[in-house]
Amino acid sequence: MRYSRSFARSLRAFAIAVTVVPAIGTPSAAAGAQTPDRRTLTGNDIAVYNIAGVMRVEGGTGGDVTVEVTRGGRDGSKLQIATGPIRGRETLRVIYPDRRVVYKQSDRGWRSRTTLRVDDDGTFSDDRSRDGRSVDIVESGDGLDAYADVRVVVPRGKRVSVYLGVGEAKIENVDGDLYVDVSSAPVTATRTRGKLSLDTGSGEVRVTDAQGEIDLDTGSGNVEVSNIRGPHLKMDTGSGRVRGSDVVVDEIELDTGSGSVRLGQVQSKRITLDSGSGSVELDLRADVESVRIDSGSGGVTLGIPESLGAEIRIDTGSGGIDTDIPVQVKKAERNYLSGTIGDGKGEIVIETGSGGVRLRRS
Repeated sequence: MRYSRSFARSLRAFAIAVTVVPAIGTPSAAAGAQTPDRRTLTGNDIAVYNIAGVMRVEGGTGGDVTVEVTRGGRDGSKLQIATGPIRGRETLRVIYPDRRVVYKQSDRGWRSRTTLRVDDDGTFSDDRSRDGRSVDIVESGDGLDAYADVRVVVPRGKRVSVYLGVGEAKIENVDGDLYVDVSSAPVTATRTRGKLSLDTGSGEVRVTDAQGEIDLDTGSGNVEVSNIRGPHLKMDTGSGRVRGSDVVVDEIELDTGSGSVRLGQVQSKRITLDSGSGSVELDLRADVESVRIDSGSGGVTLGIPESLGAEIRIDTGSGGIDTDIPVQVKKAERNYLSGTIGDGKGEIVIETGSGGVRLRRS
């Protein structure tokens, strides 16, 4: 069985999601919510840590990053807020004084557990220390009934990293370099400018209207991107379907362990798609330098515009080859085809272990 780098990373981060994460938009429980605590963080490199709750990251004005923390839950008053520099970054950390945190996100009746390794200073998941205590976040039962909803306001040009255990992360209108690491939470990002890196153990990821270098690394959960502009779009998924539309970038790299892939209205010079299992559908709308698609199991459909020219090679372990595109054939067999499309200036290589390949007009 094939495992992607994301699946291994999610295990290494000690994020264990037993059940499905609730849909995007579920608010934290309102019971026990308190007055927000507002802090100001100076500097250009900021990190914010919170074990449970909703993390909102928004664009703002001024020179400093501001963070509002709203405690909630029956034991919310026991949460402490710590600030100060750690490992070269100015930080804000929500401290949970217990090894078991109860955070009820919905009334759907299902249960889940996520486990984190948390250092005594409240940091976690940043790959710099693994000497802390193990903390379980559960839906019900005994433990610290507490969460914190955190709002991070980011002025233009800042570099901000946010770390969340369980809950939901929402990013909107941020113009700067942003790194988001969640263990078990859905993530939405809208209207971002600058480098955007999202790393999730489990949970859906949706990115809309993003300009800049985009790097998405998910252990499990569907991924959806649209209206993407920039030099590089990289997606590494363990399991879950991938959907994309209106993508204009210099280079696309996609590596998925399992789950179907469907990318439409794509304009990119270099495209590499590696799928362990699941169908792959790619619709191009411009000429390319190179396209390489490798599918372990699952059919491949490639949409080709009339303007595209390329040398093409298709090799299927089992599965036929069907084309609606005129190809100047060099060699053709049931499971193999090589030839030229148009002026032949680009390169297209498609390899499948099992599953057919179809070429059609896009």
